[in-house]
Amino acid sequence: MANTQGPQGNHDPAGSTQMFRAFVDDAPPAAPQQAAQSGSRVGLIVGVVIAVAVVAAVAWLALK
Repeated sequence: MANTQGPQGNHDPAGSTQMFRAFVDDAPPAAPQQAAQSGSRVGLIVGVVIAVAVVAAVAWLALK
């Protein structure tokens, strides 16, 4: 196991500071991901509304 040193030169035997920095540096930005999720959610809602409207129209025509 390699010896790692913290920002002030203190010995970090577990290397947790280095692993934390790698995790933070590799994290993707949150904003574009949230925009994509909200866009797909709007599309899903629109699709469900259209499907319900089609089923209601078919039922209305069948019972008329």
